[in-house]
Amino acid sequence: MNTAAARWCVLIPCLNEEAAIQSVIESVLALGAPVIVIDDGSDDRTPEIVAALPVTLLRHDERQGKGEALRRGFREAVRQGYDAVLTMDGDGQHLASDIPRIVAAAMQYPGHIVIGARLLDRAQQPKGRRRANAIADWGISWACAQPIADTQSGQRWYPRAALDLVDLPAENFVFEAAILIAASREKHLGVVSVPIASRYHGDFRLSHFNPVGDVTRITLYTIGRVIHYGRIIASYRRSRAAPIIVDGHDQTAEPGMTPDPS
Repeated sequence: MNTAAARWCVLIPCLNEEAAIQSVIESVLALGAPVIVIDDGSDDRTPEIVAALPVTLLRHDERQGKGEALRRGFREAVRQGYDAVLTMDGDGQHLASDIPRIVAAAMQYPGHIVIGARLLDRAQQPKGRRRANAIADWGISWACAQPIADTQSGQRWYPRAALDLVDLPAENFVFEAAILIAASREKHLGVVSVPIASRYHGDFRLSHFNPVGDVTRITLYTIGRVIHYGRIIASYRRSRAAPIIVDGHDQTAEPGMTPDPS
């Protein structure tokens, strides 16, 4: 699936995903995409399952959080010469079948992060999680000075300019927010969303995301970034525009402003 425009791989951070990780990885490999897996100190059979598959596996002896797993994965991808990374979770909530649409959007919108935004079947999402995500979307979009349809989705295309932000001082789930904000404000990258389904029914393990603790940490970080970059009112106004949402099949974008998050 790699194109002449960008050499890319799929990066999967994981922690105790023995129930789903094999099917997730095999579904990606079936697309012909190379895979890097970062095991964040799993104490189940996850590392043994992954080690038996034709992927790059890096392991943390102890849990260091999703941020450090992504950070290590970004460095490995750059070391291997990839121009971009497509991230997805290892619990089965992200499907490999959505990858071609995300990649197609990335090819149409170079210089953008592409997010698999959970805009379909939203009734599947627990109400508490939906409210927490809505708060995060509102605040992070403000800090980015551009509208983002789903700031909490882990299925994302990061171009090389975003990978260069690997050393941002942010940990755990805050790291993903930090990447969006710094990419928008310092690298001047836009954000495009490709609709994917919200998947919460089925045999998924309990989420590692804490709707109270992690949202609090993300919120405090985001407030700090809004103040840091200044032009607070102008940034807020830009964040209230319509986000760019791309079908991914015919590459028709919904009406919306192409952001200029300077």
